[in-house]
Amino acid sequence: MPLLELQQINTFYGPVQVHFDLSLVVEQGQIVCLLGGNASGKSTTMKIILGLLKPHNGSVHFDGQEITGLPTPQLVRRGIGSVPESRRLFPAMTVRENLLMGAFSRTDRANVQNDYDHVLQLFPKLRERLEQRAGTLSGGEQQMVAMARALMGRPRLLCMDEPTMGLSPLYVDRVLELIQTINRQGVTVFMVEQNANLALQIAHYGYVLQTGSIALHGPARELLRNPQIRDAYLGGV
Repeated sequence: MPLLELQQINTFYGPVQVHFDLSLVVEQGQIVCLLGGNASGKSTTMKIILGLLKPHNGSVHFDGQEITGLPTPQLVRRGIGSVPESRRLFPAMTVRENLLMGAFSRTDRANVQNDYDHVLQLFPKLRERLEQRAGTLSGGEQQMVAMARALMGRPRLLCMDEPTMGLSPLYVDRVLELIQTINRQGVTVFMVEQNANLALQIAHYGYVLQTGSIALHGPARELLRNPQIRDAYLGGV
C-alpha cells in the first residue's frame, strides 16, 4: 500500500483549471520528486497534499486513509511534515523557538527532547545558532532550520517545496545530502523541485508535470537518461 496517493485530482483557481486528472503515488521509504517548470501546477499539488487547497474532485490518501481537504494541523498529527517554499520561519523568534514550534501538536515531552537532541546532531551548525533570531540567518541556515523544525513533528512523510531554491552551491549539496540522510533514517520524502538534474540524482522515482498533467514518470535513473527530460530540463546534455 502506498504511503501517499493522489487519485484523479482536478483543481481550479476560479474558472482556470490547474490540474487535469492528476494521479501519483509515493511509496513508503522512497524519495519521490515532482518536476516541472513555472505554472506547471507543482506548488498547487503541494497545497492539495497539505490541506491548504481542496481539489474540485479526486482524492488524497495517506497510509490508506482518505485525507482530502483535512486541515493542515490534523495532517501534521497524522505524520505529514512540511518544508515550505521560502522556508516560512518565524523571523523574530530564535532558532530554538522555531524548532520547538515544530512539536506544537505533540504531548510526548520526553520524546520531544530526544528528537530535539537528534536534530541538533543532524544539523550541528544550528547548535551554534540556537539563541539567534531566525530572520538573521543565511538562506542555507534558514533552510536547515525549516527542515529541522519539520522533523520535530516526527513525520512519516516529509513534503519539501523547492528545497534548493535560492541557495548557494555549497548549501545545495548539503541540503541534498541531508535529504538522503533523513530518508535513510526512515522518513519518506516527497519533493517539488525545478532543478531536475539535482532532484533525479537523489530520488528513487520521479514525475514530470506539464500544465497540470503528468507527462512522464518512472524510476529516477531512467528519467535522467530520457531524451525528453534532457532536452526540456537538462539543456540537452
